[in-house]
Amino acid sequence: MAEEEPLAGGRGRPGRPVALRGDRFVGLGLELNVDYVSAVVLDLTGGTRLAETRAATGTSDVDGLLDLAREALARGADGCTVVGAGVAVPALVRGDDRTVAWAPNLRVDGPSLAEALDDLVPGVRVGVSNDANCAAYAESHHGAATGVGHALYLTGTVGIGAGIVQDGEVMRGAAGFAGEVGHMPIGDSSAACGCGRRGCWEASVGLHAMLAAVGMAELDTPLATAAAVAERAATDRAVRAGLERVGHDLGLGIAMLSSVLDPEVVVLGGYFAPLGDLVLAPARRTLDERLASAAQVRPELRLSTLGTGAAALGAAELALGPVLAGELDLTALG
Repeated sequence: MAEEEPLAGGRGRPGRPVALRGDRFVGLGLELNVDYVSAVVLDLTGGTRLAETRAATGTSDVDGLLDLAREALARGADGCTVVGAGVAVPALVRGDDRTVAWAPNLRVDGPSLAEALDDLVPGVRVGVSNDANCAAYAESHHGAATGVGHALYLTGTVGIGAGIVQDGEVMRGAAGFAGEVGHMPIGDSSAACGCGRRGCWEASVGLHAMLAAVGMAELDTPLATAAAVAERAATDRAVRAGLERVGHDLGLGIAMLSSVLDPEVVVLGGYFAPLGDLVLAPARRTLDERLASAAQVRPELRLSTLGTGAAALGAAELALGPVLAGELDLTALG
Protein backbone atom coordinates (compact mmCIF):
# COMPACT_ATOMS: atom_id res chain seq x y z
CA MET A 1 0.00 0.00 0.00
CA ALA A 2 1.05 3.60 -0.57
CA GLU A 3 0.64 6.27 2.11
CA GLU A 4 -0.21 9.90 1.41
CA GLU A 5 0.28 13.14 3.36
CA PRO A 6 -1.87 13.59 6.52
CA LEU A 7 -5.15 15.43 6.11
CA ALA A 8 -5.59 18.52 8.28
CA GLY A 9 -8.55 20.74 9.13
CA GLY A 10 -10.79 18.25 10.91
CA ARG A 11 -11.38 17.40 14.56
CA GLY A 12 -9.02 15.16 16.44
CA ARG A 13 -5.85 13.60 15.20
CA PRO A 14 -5.01 14.23 11.53
CA GLY A 15 -5.90 11.26 9.34
CA ARG A 16 -3.50 9.54 7.00
CA PRO A 17 -5.38 8.15 4.00
CA VAL A 18 -4.18 4.87 2.59
CA ALA A 19 -4.48 3.90 -1.08
CA LEU A 20 -3.81 0.57 -2.76
CA ARG A 21 -1.01 0.49 -5.31
CA GLY A 22 -2.55 -0.93 -8.46
CA ASP A 23 0.79 -2.03 -9.85
CA ARG A 24 1.21 -4.51 -6.97
CA PHE A 25 -1.74 -6.64 -8.05
CA VAL A 26 -1.62 -8.45 -11.38
CA GLY A 27 -3.54 -10.82 -13.59
CA LEU A 28 -1.96 -13.57 -15.67
CA GLY A 29 -3.33 -14.19 -19.16
CA LEU A 30 -2.29 -17.13 -21.31
CA GLU A 31 -3.15 -18.56 -24.70
CA LEU A 32 -2.71 -22.10 -25.98
CA ASN A 33 -3.11 -22.27 -29.74
CA VAL A 34 -2.20 -24.74 -32.46
CA ASP A 35 1.15 -23.20 -33.40
CA TYR A 36 2.00 -20.78 -30.59
CA VAL A 37 1.63 -20.06 -26.88
CA SER A 38 1.38 -16.58 -25.34
CA ALA A 39 1.54 -14.98 -21.91
CA VAL A 40 0.65 -11.50 -20.61
CA VAL A 41 1.00 -10.09 -17.11
CA LEU A 42 -1.30 -7.10 -16.61
CA ASP A 43 -1.55 -4.91 -13.50
CA LEU A 44 -4.57 -3.05 -12.14
CA THR A 45 -3.39 0.24 -13.61
CA GLY A 46 -3.72 -1.28 -17.07
CA GLY A 47 0.04 -1.58 -17.47
CA THR A 48 1.46 -4.58 -19.31
CA ARG A 49 4.36 -5.88 -17.24
CA LEU A 50 5.20 -8.71 -19.64
CA ALA A 51 4.00 -9.94 -23.04
CA GLU A 52 5.56 -12.85 -24.90
CA THR A 53 4.62 -15.24 -27.71
CA ARG A 54 6.50 -18.42 -28.60
CA ALA A 55 6.15 -21.12 -31.22
CA ALA A 56 4.42 -24.26 -29.98
CA THR A 57 6.15 -27.62 -30.27
CA GLY A 58 2.98 -29.58 -31.09
CA THR A 59 -0.79 -29.35 -31.50
CA SER A 60 -1.28 -29.42 -27.74
CA ASP A 61 1.82 -27.85 -26.20
CA VAL A 62 0.56 -27.74 -22.62
CA ASP A 63 4.08 -28.29 -21.28
CA GLY A 64 5.34 -25.34 -23.32
CA LEU A 65 2.50 -23.20 -21.99
CA LEU A 66 3.32 -24.21 -18.41
CA ASP A 67 6.98 -23.31 -18.92
CA LEU A 68 6.04 -19.92 -20.37
CA ALA A 69 3.59 -19.30 -17.54
CA ARG A 70 6.26 -20.00 -14.92
CA GLU A 71 8.68 -17.61 -16.61
CA ALA A 72 5.99 -14.96 -16.96
CA LEU A 73 5.24 -15.13 -13.25
CA ALA A 74 8.93 -15.00 -12.35
CA ARG A 75 9.75 -12.08 -14.66
CA GLY A 76 6.48 -10.16 -14.83
CA ALA A 77 4.92 -10.74 -11.43
CA ASP A 78 7.94 -10.70 -9.15
CA GLY A 79 7.03 -8.91 -5.92
CA CYS A 80 3.36 -8.75 -6.94
CA THR A 81 0.22 -10.56 -5.85
CA VAL A 82 -1.55 -12.54 -8.58
CA VAL A 83 -5.27 -11.97 -8.11
CA GLY A 84 -6.57 -13.59 -11.29
CA ALA A 85 -5.49 -15.95 -14.06
CA GLY A 86 -7.04 -17.16 -17.27
CA VAL A 87 -6.17 -19.09 -20.40
CA ALA A 88 -7.60 -18.65 -23.88
CA VAL A 89 -8.08 -21.63 -26.21
CA PRO A 90 -9.58 -22.09 -29.70
CA ALA A 91 -12.41 -24.19 -28.36
CA LEU A 92 -15.95 -24.29 -27.09
CA VAL A 93 -15.81 -23.72 -23.32
CA ARG A 94 -18.68 -24.64 -21.00
CA GLY A 95 -20.37 -22.18 -18.68
CA ASP A 96 -18.21 -23.15 -15.70
CA ASP A 97 -15.33 -21.34 -17.48
CA ARG A 98 -13.13 -24.37 -16.82
CA THR A 99 -14.25 -27.19 -19.10
CA VAL A 100 -13.23 -27.49 -22.75
CA ALA A 101 -16.21 -29.03 -24.55
CA TRP A 102 -14.76 -29.19 -28.09
CA ALA A 103 -11.37 -28.23 -29.50
CA PRO A 104 -11.19 -29.51 -33.09
CA ASN A 105 -7.63 -28.30 -33.69
CA LEU A 106 -6.14 -29.11 -30.26
CA ARG A 107 -5.74 -32.26 -28.17
CA VAL A 108 -7.30 -30.69 -25.09
CA ASP A 109 -10.49 -31.84 -23.41
CA GLY A 110 -12.46 -31.34 -20.20
CA PRO A 111 -10.99 -29.47 -17.20
CA SER A 112 -7.45 -30.87 -17.66
CA LEU A 113 -5.92 -27.60 -18.87
CA ALA A 114 -7.33 -25.55 -15.99
CA GLU A 115 -6.22 -28.18 -13.49
CA ALA A 116 -2.70 -28.25 -14.94
CA LEU A 117 -2.44 -24.48 -14.43
CA ASP A 118 -4.01 -24.31 -10.96
CA ASP A 119 -0.81 -25.26 -9.13
CA LEU A 120 1.08 -22.31 -10.66
CA VAL A 121 -1.06 -19.73 -8.88
CA PRO A 122 -2.09 -21.09 -5.47
CA GLY A 123 -5.37 -19.68 -4.20
CA VAL A 124 -6.44 -18.49 -7.66
CA ARG A 125 -9.05 -20.31 -9.72
CA VAL A 126 -7.75 -20.39 -13.29
CA GLY A 127 -10.46 -19.67 -15.83
CA VAL A 128 -10.64 -20.99 -19.38
CA SER A 129 -12.17 -18.91 -22.18
CA ASN A 130 -12.60 -19.03 -25.94
CA ASP A 131 -9.68 -17.34 -27.70
CA ALA A 132 -11.82 -15.19 -30.01
CA ASN A 133 -13.86 -13.89 -27.06
CA CYS A 134 -10.69 -12.96 -25.19
CA ALA A 135 -9.13 -11.26 -28.21
CA ALA A 136 -12.35 -9.39 -28.98
CA TYR A 137 -12.47 -8.11 -25.39
CA ALA A 138 -8.85 -6.96 -25.61
CA GLU A 139 -9.37 -5.20 -28.94
CA SER A 140 -12.44 -3.39 -27.57
CA HIS A 141 -10.53 -2.12 -24.52
CA HIS A 142 -6.98 -1.68 -25.82
CA GLY A 143 -6.93 -2.06 -29.59
CA ALA A 144 -8.66 -1.54 -32.92
CA ALA A 145 -12.21 -1.60 -31.53
CA THR A 146 -11.70 0.85 -28.66
CA GLY A 147 -14.74 3.10 -28.35
CA VAL A 148 -16.80 1.02 -30.81
CA GLY A 149 -20.33 0.14 -29.68
CA HIS A 150 -20.68 -3.12 -31.61
CA ALA A 151 -17.66 -5.00 -32.93
CA LEU A 152 -16.95 -8.40 -34.42
CA TYR A 153 -13.45 -9.88 -34.07
CA LEU A 154 -12.17 -12.68 -36.31
CA THR A 155 -9.17 -14.78 -35.34
CA GLY A 156 -6.71 -15.39 -38.14
CA THR A 157 -5.02 -18.59 -37.07
CA VAL A 158 -5.38 -22.24 -38.13
CA GLY A 159 -8.97 -21.99 -36.96
CA ILE A 160 -11.35 -19.09 -37.52
CA GLY A 161 -13.45 -17.99 -34.57
CA ALA A 162 -15.43 -14.86 -33.82
CA GLY A 163 -15.83 -12.72 -30.73
CA ILE A 164 -18.87 -10.45 -30.53
CA VAL A 165 -18.62 -7.34 -28.34
CA GLN A 166 -21.52 -5.05 -27.50
CA ASP A 167 -20.72 -1.91 -25.48
CA GLY A 168 -17.48 -3.44 -24.22
CA GLU A 169 -18.97 -6.76 -23.11
CA VAL A 170 -18.60 -10.14 -24.83
CA MET A 171 -21.83 -11.72 -26.09
CA ARG A 172 -21.56 -15.47 -25.42
CA GLY A 173 -25.02 -16.78 -26.33
CA ALA A 174 -27.30 -19.21 -24.50
CA ALA A 175 -24.71 -21.95 -23.85
CA GLY A 176 -21.66 -19.70 -24.08
CA PHE A 177 -20.73 -21.06 -27.51
CA ALA A 178 -21.52 -18.03 -29.70
CA GLY A 179 -18.94 -17.19 -32.36
CA GLU A 180 -18.07 -20.66 -33.67
CA VAL A 181 -18.08 -19.29 -37.23
CA GLY A 182 -15.16 -21.25 -38.64
CA HIS A 183 -17.41 -24.21 -39.37
CA MET A 184 -20.05 -22.38 -41.35
CA PRO A 185 -20.37 -24.02 -44.81
CA ILE A 186 -18.79 -21.19 -46.82
CA GLY A 187 -16.06 -21.37 -49.46
CA ASP A 188 -14.66 -24.47 -51.13
CA SER A 189 -17.17 -27.26 -50.48
CA SER A 190 -14.50 -29.93 -51.07
CA ALA A 191 -11.87 -28.54 -48.66
CA ALA A 192 -11.17 -30.80 -45.68
CA CYS A 193 -11.42 -29.21 -42.23
CA GLY A 194 -9.75 -30.14 -38.97
CA CYS A 195 -13.18 -30.93 -37.52
CA GLY A 196 -13.48 -33.91 -39.89
CA ARG A 197 -16.00 -32.38 -42.28
CA ARG A 198 -15.62 -30.61 -45.63
CA GLY A 199 -16.54 -27.13 -46.77
CA CYS A 200 -16.01 -25.25 -43.49
CA TRP A 201 -15.10 -21.57 -43.74
CA GLU A 202 -11.77 -22.03 -41.97
CA ALA A 203 -10.83 -24.69 -44.55
CA SER A 204 -10.87 -21.82 -47.09
CA VAL A 205 -9.58 -18.87 -45.06
CA GLY A 206 -7.66 -20.33 -42.10
CA LEU A 207 -3.87 -20.07 -41.94
CA HIS A 208 -3.21 -23.49 -43.48
CA ALA A 209 -5.75 -22.83 -46.23
CA MET A 210 -4.04 -19.54 -47.05
CA LEU A 211 -0.63 -21.23 -47.24
CA ALA A 212 -2.03 -23.89 -49.55
CA ALA A 213 -3.46 -21.15 -51.77
CA VAL A 214 -0.08 -19.41 -52.12
CA GLY A 215 2.14 -22.50 -52.06
CA MET A 216 4.30 -21.46 -49.12
CA ALA A 217 5.42 -23.10 -45.87
CA GLU A 218 4.46 -22.15 -42.32
CA LEU A 219 6.99 -20.39 -40.09
CA ASP A 220 7.12 -20.14 -36.29
CA THR A 221 4.06 -17.96 -35.71
CA PRO A 222 1.08 -16.75 -37.80
CA LEU A 223 2.49 -13.22 -37.89
CA ALA A 224 5.93 -14.33 -39.10
CA THR A 225 4.29 -16.58 -41.69
CA ALA A 226 2.03 -13.84 -43.01
CA ALA A 227 4.88 -11.32 -43.14
CA ALA A 228 6.83 -13.71 -45.37
CA VAL A 229 3.79 -14.21 -47.61
CA ALA A 230 3.26 -10.46 -47.91
CA GLU A 231 6.90 -9.99 -48.87
CA ARG A 232 6.65 -12.70 -51.57
CA ALA A 233 3.39 -11.22 -52.87
CA ALA A 234 5.19 -7.99 -53.76
CA THR A 235 6.97 -9.80 -56.61
CA ASP A 236 4.95 -12.99 -57.19
CA ARG A 237 1.71 -12.77 -59.20
CA ALA A 238 0.65 -16.32 -58.25
CA VAL A 239 0.86 -15.48 -54.53
CA ARG A 240 -1.25 -12.37 -55.07
CA ALA A 241 -3.81 -14.44 -56.96
CA GLY A 242 -3.97 -16.95 -54.12
CA LEU A 243 -4.53 -14.18 -51.60
CA GLU A 244 -7.25 -12.74 -53.85
CA ARG A 245 -9.14 -16.04 -53.58
CA VAL A 246 -8.72 -16.13 -49.81
CA GLY A 247 -9.92 -12.52 -49.55
CA HIS A 248 -12.97 -13.34 -51.67
CA ASP A 249 -13.96 -16.23 -49.39
CA LEU A 250 -13.25 -14.06 -46.36
CA GLY A 251 -15.66 -11.47 -47.73
CA LEU A 252 -18.36 -14.11 -48.25
CA GLY A 253 -18.28 -15.04 -44.57
CA ILE A 254 -18.14 -11.45 -43.37
CA ALA A 255 -21.16 -10.63 -45.55
CA MET A 256 -23.16 -13.45 -43.97
CA LEU A 257 -22.14 -12.44 -40.45
CA SER A 258 -22.84 -8.77 -41.17
CA SER A 259 -26.37 -9.57 -42.32
CA VAL A 260 -27.01 -11.45 -39.07
CA LEU A 261 -25.11 -9.32 -36.53
CA ASP A 262 -24.94 -5.85 -38.13
CA PRO A 263 -21.52 -4.98 -36.64
CA GLU A 264 -20.16 -1.46 -36.76
CA VAL A 265 -16.57 -2.70 -37.11
CA VAL A 266 -15.00 -6.04 -38.02
CA VAL A 267 -11.48 -6.50 -36.64
CA LEU A 268 -9.27 -9.02 -38.43
CA GLY A 269 -6.67 -10.59 -36.18
CA GLY A 270 -3.86 -13.12 -36.44
CA TYR A 271 -2.31 -13.66 -39.86
CA PHE A 272 -4.73 -11.26 -41.57
CA ALA A 273 -3.02 -8.19 -40.08
CA PRO A 274 0.37 -8.44 -41.87
CA LEU A 275 -1.38 -9.15 -45.19
CA GLY A 276 -3.45 -5.96 -45.00
CA ASP A 277 -5.03 -4.93 -48.30
CA LEU A 278 -3.86 -8.10 -50.01
CA VAL A 279 -6.89 -9.76 -48.40
CA LEU A 280 -8.87 -6.69 -47.26
CA ALA A 281 -9.39 -5.29 -50.77
CA PRO A 282 -11.02 -8.44 -52.23
CA ALA A 283 -12.94 -8.97 -48.97
CA ARG A 284 -14.40 -5.46 -49.21
CA ARG A 285 -15.39 -5.96 -52.86
CA THR A 286 -17.12 -9.24 -52.08
CA LEU A 287 -18.82 -7.74 -49.04
CA ASP A 288 -20.23 -4.91 -51.16
CA GLU A 289 -21.48 -7.38 -53.76
CA ARG A 290 -23.13 -9.69 -51.21
CA LEU A 291 -24.97 -7.29 -48.92
CA ALA A 292 -28.59 -7.69 -49.97
CA SER A 293 -29.74 -4.08 -49.71
CA ALA A 294 -28.26 -0.65 -50.23
CA ALA A 295 -29.84 0.22 -46.89
CA GLN A 296 -27.33 -2.05 -45.15
CA VAL A 297 -24.17 -0.27 -44.03
CA ARG A 298 -20.95 -2.10 -44.77
CA PRO A 299 -19.03 -2.52 -41.53
CA GLU A 300 -15.60 -0.97 -41.41
CA LEU A 301 -12.89 -3.62 -41.73
CA ARG A 302 -9.94 -2.95 -39.46
CA LEU A 303 -6.72 -4.82 -38.79
CA SER A 304 -5.86 -5.91 -35.27
CA THR A 305 -3.37 -3.71 -33.46
CA LEU A 306 -2.59 -6.26 -30.74
CA GLY A 307 -1.13 -9.14 -32.77
CA THR A 308 -1.08 -12.71 -31.52
CA GLY A 309 -0.97 -11.48 -27.91
CA ALA A 310 -4.57 -10.24 -28.11
CA ALA A 311 -6.19 -13.34 -26.63
CA ALA A 312 -3.72 -13.59 -23.73
CA LEU A 313 -4.21 -9.89 -22.99
CA GLY A 314 -7.98 -10.36 -23.00
CA ALA A 315 -7.65 -13.40 -20.73
CA ALA A 316 -5.65 -11.31 -18.25
CA GLU A 317 -8.17 -8.47 -18.43
CA LEU A 318 -11.11 -10.84 -17.86
CA ALA A 319 -9.25 -12.49 -14.97
CA LEU A 320 -9.07 -9.09 -13.26
CA GLY A 321 -12.82 -8.58 -13.72
CA PRO A 322 -13.87 -9.65 -10.20
CA VAL A 323 -11.35 -7.21 -8.71
CA LEU A 324 -12.49 -4.31 -10.87
CA ALA A 325 -16.11 -5.14 -10.04
CA GLY A 326 -15.37 -4.95 -6.31
CA GLU A 327 -16.01 -8.66 -5.73
CA LEU A 328 -12.53 -9.28 -4.31
CA ASP A 329 -11.25 -7.34 -1.31
CA LEU A 330 -7.64 -6.46 -2.04
CA THR A 331 -7.07 -4.99 1.42
CA ALA A 332 -7.24 -8.51 2.80
CA LEU A 333 -4.35 -9.51 0.53
CA GLY A 334 -1.93 -6.92 1.90
